[in-house]
Amino acid sequence: MNNKKVFITGASGGIGEAICNKFYHKNYVLILTSSSDEKLLNLKKKYGDKNFYYKIDISNFESIDNCMSKIISNHKDLSVIVNNAGITSDNLLLRMKTDQWSKVIKTNLESNFLILKSLLPNMISNRYGKIIGISSVVAIQGNPGQSNYVASKAGMIGFYKSIAHEVARRNINVNIVSPGFISTNMTNKLDESQKNNILNKIPMNKFGIPDDVANLVYFLSSDESSYITGQNFNVNGGMLMF
Repeated sequence: MNNKKVFITGASGGIGEAICNKFYHKNYVLILTSSSDEKLLNLKKKYGDKNFYYKIDISNFESIDNCMSKIISNHKDLSVIVNNAGITSDNLLLRMKTDQWSKVIKTNLESNFLILKSLLPNMISNRYGKIIGISSVVAIQGNPGQSNYVASKAGMIGFYKSIAHEVARRNINVNIVSPGFISTNMTNKLDESQKNNILNKIPMNKFGIPDDVANLVYFLSSDESSYITGQNFNVNGGMLMF
């Protein structure tokens, strides 16, 4: 039996759920966070009492600090960190409000700084760890109306690469996974015209599924990826090739 522990933010979303399922079926102990009591209750019903559940508002620094203090104390043997949680608040730059910009940057980027700064010391002491951040294809190519989201996801890539340099000699691997268009509630809201317009830009002519992301995240958390660090992996059906 695998007794390794994995910490996952955004556990109740489409991609987050697929990541949770992957680690659950590989017998990891799950340490899951979500933003509401209802979502946490649903997670507990699904994964049971042998795993751990924490409510956190990752746009609020005090909430992050309180939650991380509990996790640091209770889970000093954490093996894997998956920072998956994120939000959007779209608008053209000239119409974007300051709080739209600030909340997306706080939630998608600054939360990563606070979480990793809190959890890294135990990994360094243990001289073992796998850290995976979930960015986006738009971090590289940009997207109109999403300057705040793009900035946050592009910032993640630079941040994780820098951390990878800092902890590489401590046997800690740090990588990024950047999904393209994945079939989730977000893509389900698109009409046929919007879907066809996107599909025309994807060489494989199909959307990905959450398991496409989860499979790569799990590989990067395993010892089979022990010589891979500081990389950004694109999962987008060929939408972005470089």
